[in-house]
Amino acid sequence: MRAHRSTLTALAAAVLLLTAACGQPGSSGGASATHAASTLAACAPVAGDALVVLGDDKNLQTVDNVVPAINTAAIAGDATIMSLLDAVSATLDTKTLIGLNKAVDVDRQTSTQVASQHLESHGLAAQDMVGEGKKVVVGAGNFSESATLAEIYAGVLRSAGYNATTQTIGNRETYVPALLSGDLTIVPEYAGTLTEFLNKRANGADAPALASPDLADTMKALTTLGKTAGLTFGAPAAAQDQNAFAVTTAFAKKHGVKTLSDLAKTCGGLVLGGPPECPERPFCQPGLDKTYGLDVTEFTSLDAGGPLTKTALLQGKIAVGLVFSSDAALAS
Repeated sequence: MRAHRSTLTALAAAVLLLTAACGQPGSSGGASATHAASTLAACAPVAGDALVVLGDDKNLQTVDNVVPAINTAAIAGDATIMSLLDAVSATLDTKTLIGLNKAVDVDRQTSTQVASQHLESHGLAAQDMVGEGKKVVVGAGNFSESATLAEIYAGVLRSAGYNATTQTIGNRETYVPALLSGDLTIVPEYAGTLTEFLNKRANGADAPALASPDLADTMKALTTLGKTAGLTFGAPAAAQDQNAFAVTTAFAKKHGVKTLSDLAKTCGGLVLGGPPECPERPFCQPGLDKTYGLDVTEFTSLDAGGPLTKTALLQGKIAVGLVFSSDAALAS
């Protein structure tokens, strides 16, 4: 699970910083303390012009499906809002989310333009004007994916006659209280991350995790936490924005790998890149070791799914890098 980030920086902006940031291979870590020496041949990084995520086939990561979070009191007696938002969720899978992000972050369209195109291409406009001008404020986090999803939510509500506006209101610590108070009506959220945010808010910072790799179980926990807090949730989309591990398409083709299990069976001596905390975080290097037995012998400290990590992958500085599963850089 991860915190959702600010708008993506172009890869080119990171190139000049990369050499200094990388240092010597292994400068921020080394062979895993719990992983036995591999008998597999080392697979060196392979430079390329595109990235691909390796499938998390053993479910290391917690689910983080996009889900509408709604102030319960604000929609009391109004089933139409939930129905419209659920219709939007049905059109969103991870490939679609990557495409939406590419349109904004790479092609430089506005979130409003991209939302309008999505609504039109999927025939999401409501048939009946039932909103009667009811005011709805859709909040967004301060990153482009959230802004685009908020514009899609607001657009489908406007098509039904609601007076729907959007408001970017910072990070989760800022917008969740606004949602709970009713200053915001709806926010596009992420199932696993919000579950743990509400869990820690209700039960303390050391509360056992309630989010998991199982979407049904995570949504059950989220629904229970939300009921206490005054929140209701729409249907989760198939789209996820979660931690993922990528290689170049050239690396994947050379070694015939599609999943993290494939990688663990095929390659030893891997160079991993990611945020400085990766060697200590259970969903990063320790998780790769424990869940997959991946032979990471060198770690390069870079950033959390940002331009440094992606540039290092493309330039062949690292073999595997932590990215986010809906990143625009993953568009085919």
